Amino acid sequence: MNIVVKEELKAYIDPLTADEYEALERSILAEGCRDALVLWGDVLVDGHNRYGICQKHDLPFNTVQNTRFQSMDDVHLWMIEQHLGRRSVSDFQRGELALRKREILAQRKRIEQEKLQRESDGTAEGQDDEQDSPPWDPAPSLSRAELAREAKLSSNQISMIERIRAQAAPEVVEAVKNGQLSISAAAAVASLPEDEQRAAATGGKDELKQAAKRAREANRKPRAAKPEVAVQAEEVSEDEQALRDAEVMHALEQLGEGAPALRARIVSLTRENDALRQQLAALRAQLA
Repeated sequence: MNIVVKEELKAYIDPLTADEYEALERSILAEGCRDALVLWGDVLVDGHNRYGICQKHDLPFNTVQNTRFQSMDDVHLWMIEQHLGRRSVSDFQRGELALRKREILAQRKRIEQEKLQRESDGTAEGQDDEQDSPPWDPAPSLSRAELAREAKLSSNQISMIERIRAQAAPEVVEAVKNGQLSISAAAAVASLPEDEQRAAATGGKDELKQAAKRAREANRKPRAAKPEVAVQAEEVSEDEQALRDAEVMHALEQLGEGAPALRARIVSLTRENDALRQQLAALRAQLA
């Protein structure tokens, strides 16, 4: 049976580690290839590692056709869904797969819009029928939040992975994939010039971490100094203050005779209280 292995499909998932490959090989040698390989025509869609092991040891295997695929994009989308559902996929891989899905759907959306525009302009006649009738259901538009939910990540992680894909040198991307660098650190390093990124990656894990620290410090906005709020109480005339003092004294006299010192103390505290109220009112006015 002729089976075609396309490198573009193999690239959708990182290769197994040496330990993972050996474990899968031992399992197939002991129990055979229990799961069928998924094909689209003669193209291998799922089961690349199992197929390679079976070929290596001349072992039999079963295949199953997926008849729902109408295009290679359908194959890509199906593979993305399969990989997103697996526990062994890293967070960075999940983000990459989700972003690839969005790119495919965005391209489909553009084709749909072009078709509608041609029909609206009356220029659709004579065009290729297949081009005028895309072989898929209407493509949805995925927001970043929806992508994050599908990939089981946060919107912030999706944003960082976008930055890494767009700006990071290949060596930095590889460092994220092999676990030398976290997603957040790689996003920081990606803001540096490419030569500096490559040099940091060549220096190894510790140098990459130092580069991430330098990038974060360079991008950190200095905190604006809080302006000193000068609070000044409104001035009270001597006549107004004398009237206020007289009111307090009169109120105390209504309560009966008391020690003159106590009365004077209460008058003083009342003055302080009034001043504090005025300062508070001035502060609120400035903040407003």
